Amino acid sequence: MVIETDSEIAIGRDSWLMPPDLRAASVAQREMAEAAEQADRFGPLGVIAGVDVSMRWRDTRGPVHAAIAPLRWPEREALPPAVVTQIPRIPYVPGYLGFREVPALAVAWRGLPEKPGLVLVDGHGRAHPRRCGIAVQLGLVLDVPTIGVGKTILCGRPEGELGESPGDRVPLVDRGEQIGVALRTRMRARPIYVSTGHRISLESAIAWVLDLCAGRRLPLTTHLAHDAANAERVRYAAAQL
Repeated sequence: MVIETDSEIAIGRDSWLMPPDLRAASVAQREMAEAAEQADRFGPLGVIAGVDVSMRWRDTRGPVHAAIAPLRWPEREALPPAVVTQIPRIPYVPGYLGFREVPALAVAWRGLPEKPGLVLVDGHGRAHPRRCGIAVQLGLVLDVPTIGVGKTILCGRPEGELGESPGDRVPLVDRGEQIGVALRTRMRARPIYVSTGHRISLESAIAWVLDLCAGRRLPLTTHLAHDAANAERVRYAAAQL
């Protein structure tokens, strides 16, 4: 599905999706950071999901290809993903990625016949300069528990020496505040950076990430969403020929 604008979006506050400028976007991010819940608020989970967004390399204004890849839990059975290609209203600006990607993900969410009870986002949650990475924004817009799983550091620094074994972790700290953890998920592999999005505690987020990694560096949900988003980008490119 290709959507030229985000005019169909009606989930969440308008300012949380379509602020008029970066100053308003910064205000919206601070509002969302205050609104996000950092305690567990979810029941038994029958479906969880990963989300990822793909775009052409260095194309800051072109379409984004969003995917939500659900997984039957605890069977770990991959279900059909929901994918959307959308032309965002704003170009890519570091620190404001959610305003490009969340509207497309919200449309993809509507296409899921069974809504996941937990979403792992390929990106940061509170590990963000204004404590509002894409996992926070998506969780609030959809009112669903979310976890941020970042592959690189956006802000802050690890505090302490990270061990080499799976499960080893150290706090990720920014301006004296713990905003997540640097987490080793596979022996001697590069760490990933886990932070809360919405409606989940940091300890629960870490436990879910470790369970879903199962010997890999990244969670299974992230791999599934990454593959689905890339497949949608390839399909879209082929359709333009």
